[in-house]
Amino acid sequence: MIPMSTQSHFLGVSQSLSGKAWRQRPTDDRLAAEHARRLNAPDLVGRLLAARGVKVDEAELFLNPTLKDLFPDPSSFADMDKAADVILDAIVSGKKVAVFADYDVDGGTSSAILSRYFRAWGRELILYVPDRLTEGFGPTPGAFRALQGMGAELVVTVDCGAAAIAALETANEIGLDVVVMDHHLMHDDHTPPTLALVNPNRPDDKSGHGFLAAAGVVFVLVVALNRLAREKGLAPEGGLPDPMLWLDLAALGTLCDMAPLKGVNRAIVTRGLGVLERLENQGLRALAEVSGIEAPKSVYHATFVLGPRLNAGGRIGDPWTAAKLLATDDRATAIQLAEKLNFQNAERKEVEAGIQKAAMEQVERYLAVKPDAAILIVGGEGWHPGVIGIVAGRLKEKYHRPAIVVGWGEGLGPVARGSGRSVAGVNLGELVSGAAKSGMLLSGGGHAMAAGLSMDPTRLDELRDYLETATQGTTFELEEARVLEIDGTLAPGAADGALLEMIEHVGPFGSNAPEPLFAVPNVRAAGARRVGENHMAFDMIGEDGARVRAIAFRVADGPEGQAIQNGAAIHVAGRLRPDTWKGAGKVQIEVADVALV
Repeated sequence: MIPMSTQSHFLGVSQSLSGKAWRQRPTDDRLAAEHARRLNAPDLVGRLLAARGVKVDEAELFLNPTLKDLFPDPSSFADMDKAADVILDAIVSGKKVAVFADYDVDGGTSSAILSRYFRAWGRELILYVPDRLTEGFGPTPGAFRALQGMGAELVVTVDCGAAAIAALETANEIGLDVVVMDHHLMHDDHTPPTLALVNPNRPDDKSGHGFLAAAGVVFVLVVALNRLAREKGLAPEGGLPDPMLWLDLAALGTLCDMAPLKGVNRAIVTRGLGVLERLENQGLRALAEVSGIEAPKSVYHATFVLGPRLNAGGRIGDPWTAAKLLATDDRATAIQLAEKLNFQNAERKEVEAGIQKAAMEQVERYLAVKPDAAILIVGGEGWHPGVIGIVAGRLKEKYHRPAIVVGWGEGLGPVARGSGRSVAGVNLGELVSGAAKSGMLLSGGGHAMAAGLSMDPTRLDELRDYLETATQGTTFELEEARVLEIDGTLAPGAADGALLEMIEHVGPFGSNAPEPLFAVPNVRAAGARRVGENHMAFDMIGEDGARVRAIAFRVADGPEGQAIQNGAAIHVAGRLRPDTWKGAGKVQIEVADVALV
């Protein structure tokens, strides 16, 4: 490691080839030194902990999180005891129960945990996952009526339901019992009619665990169910199920929903990745096989390999596929469903690429006229609602400002749907809610960093004008959105397995615990070659001749790719990754940004 720069712009990079300004990640030097002293650890470990806001008395549990120390009392959640009582009674009495799950990874893993719990008691759940195009997010009055028609006497919603006022009122009117297991924000004090509504983000919840993903909330539920069963002296023939076997599902939901890796979430993910590596879940085993990974054991595998495939069905295919895959114990069924998701993910990438190209062309034309626009609003006929959120995220990353992408057309649902992603400091959920209240949207809302909406596509220009006016004065926030925070500098020769092991000891990394980002200064690329559709693989050679392998994603056709191919003197910002190609124990740099020297 080389000492960190004290310049306001790290290595003097005020504008990289992607338009970013590099800055040293803020670190309390005294706190870093105290961490290193108390833990008897290298200085780097102390600096990484301090830069992530870890206090001295939190360090041990941050580095070695355990469920024993961090798991919450289920009774601290509002309505959790009530939910456990209702569900256990349904299990024992043989009531017909349905699970209504959201169509993303968090919903799929949540429903699979519940399905596996019921199966351990010899019960099978009715599964219902809404269609993104025709039904949208969460339960509808029609869905509850359909479930009652299937014989359901009790419905448990997972990863949705807390804000579905009309649907829950309908369920109450038709005599259908509902328990809600959710984690999304609730914007008023009105609690809809349910037998129990468990949501650590409901206004009267005192658990302090609003950072849990839905899969985490459902995991707490099954622990509560086991506790209640013990108190009542109840158990299935084979004994009470062991929820620890399903930590892989809880970890997947937590990571893919970008829940902050703090408190019990760190323990869930740390322990869950160990369970995931064993591939005891037949669905995840099959999905790993079709994805080409032997032992998925990292945050990267969960978030960027398995996660997109699990999401593919809900985006452009059958929304039930992932939930069925994660719940099945049948090998043949698992292989069939995994192959289906893998195919749909490839299809999703193709659809996404076409929409992204068209969206960026729209943005470039618009910025040529209004270069200072504080928000980007684009849309097109035939743009599939299942991928517009991904495209909005790409636009946000490339242009360093909030972006909303809207799609409509025949076969894509009755109205235009939009999805947006924001930058820190610009609350997109509030902006979209304001547009909805003004009457220019049919519906809209979300949270600070993401939002969704439905609208008449003829009002797209009106929405753009409204949001541009609303985002005036966000110059500081947009400048901050360009900042790339660097943990330190690294010479190619210092990038080795020992350093990677040291960094991994501070993990897992994710939301609220960013992965360390290092600048590799003044290097040249050698042996550059294009891989895949738009990626670059090359060796970085330092001034002393030492080299390290590198991979840069989605840059081959941009200025970064050109600088790499030309062998120009560059600074590279990147993250250390294992390099298993032709030699275990080696490392490579995954490139995050490139700047000319």
